[in-house]
Amino acid sequence: MPAYITLINWTEQGLRTVKETLNRAKAAEEALQAVGGRKIGVWWTQGPYDAVFIFEAPDEEVATRLLLATGMQGNTRTLTMRCFSEEEMARIIQGLP
Repeated sequence: MPAYITLINWTEQGLRTVKETLNRAKAAEEALQAVGGRKIGVWWTQGPYDAVFIFEAPDEEVATRLLLATGMQGNTRTLTMRCFSEEEMARIIQGLP
C-alpha cells in the first residue's frame, strides 16, 4: 500500500482550537481506517512544521480525498509526499539501465 508523509501547519483557526488537536488526529485516523488505510504515526513537532503524519492509503486518489476533506475543516495546511519503502526502492532500482 502506498505510504505518505504529511507535514502539517496549523492555520489561525487550528491554533485557536489547538486543544482539539488530539481529537482531530483521532478523527483523521478513523477516517483513514474507514477507507482501508493505516496510520503509521503522528508526531507534534517544533520548528517549521507543527506536526508530521505518516500513513498508508490504498491509492493516491484515496489519500488525496482524505487530505482535501481534512483541509476543508480549516484547521491545517499540509504538504504531502509519497514515500517508498526499502522493498519498493529495490524494485525501482532493478528497472534502472
